[in-house]
Amino acid sequence: MNAVEIEHVTKTFGNFAAVDALSLVVPAGTVYGFIGPNGSGKTTTLRMIMRILHPNSGSIRVLGEEQLGAANDRVGYLPEERGLYKQMKVRDILRFYAELKGYRDNRAAVTSWLERLGLADWANKRVEALSKGMSQKVQFIAAVIARPELVLLDEPFTGLDPVNTEVLREEVLNLRRDGTTVIFSTHDMAVAEKMCDFIFMIYKGQKVLDGTLDSIQDAYGSDTVHVRLEGRPNLDGLPGVAKVTDFGKFQELRLEAGADPQRILAALVQRGVVRHFELTRPTLHDIFVRIAGPTETLGNGAPTPASEGRPHA
Repeated sequence: MNAVEIEHVTKTFGNFAAVDALSLVVPAGTVYGFIGPNGSGKTTTLRMIMRILHPNSGSIRVLGEEQLGAANDRVGYLPEERGLYKQMKVRDILRFYAELKGYRDNRAAVTSWLERLGLADWANKRVEALSKGMSQKVQFIAAVIARPELVLLDEPFTGLDPVNTEVLREEVLNLRRDGTTVIFSTHDMAVAEKMCDFIFMIYKGQKVLDGTLDSIQDAYGSDTVHVRLEGRPNLDGLPGVAKVTDFGKFQELRLEAGADPQRILAALVQRGVVRHFELTRPTLHDIFVRIAGPTETLGNGAPTPASEGRPHA
């Protein structure tokens, strides 16, 4: 069964199309990553899945149901705008959210979650006493405490330190192991690469990527070379190289279509001692920048993988 099925959905605000003719299928039991620049339509799409917003056209089925009501005990949601009742105690607010979803025998579950996320000592503290990171973990628990079949997380890792990011990452994967479908949006391409079974990118309201990381990278091919030369000579003007990006410790060369890597290596040898030369596929970060970067545009102003001469993933 698919957890979410979106068919030809459009959502407008006045004359602005936040989401334009979007179709998307999220298989049950997967971790599905939503990526895209700010204002691209990620949050609008999540809110339509939650039925907080309704599309102008098209249909959305969630867990096999198509209905207008926003309340659904089978779905958990962590919104981008964090919000907890600051005067309530942590344990009380989690029990409150669990009972809102119909999960009344929740004492043991609340205690377990607080222990797993390192919040046991704060169970009887008021929310206002928590740090930003602690509050975010409490709100994550609130979204999943009732054991929903589908969880939507809007930027769940934003503002967390590396330790708490790792804690939350492991809990998201535990949800998948238990059969829960997880959809989350993120600006961290490394997190999306490591965690997601599927990755969907929306740009200017339109789908530009959708598939596994391997299928997305395969659509671009091995057109990237990582090099390191002694003395770091100027690499401008290399034959067959469309772009050079300096990362400090190494340089990344994006190859033109049909370029011969051996010819490029020979040209590099003429410029200095080559310490490292690696032909590789572009990272998700690189693909993201290619699509959404200010210089990567088509005539209609909507960058897509096709602007690189390659099909959509």
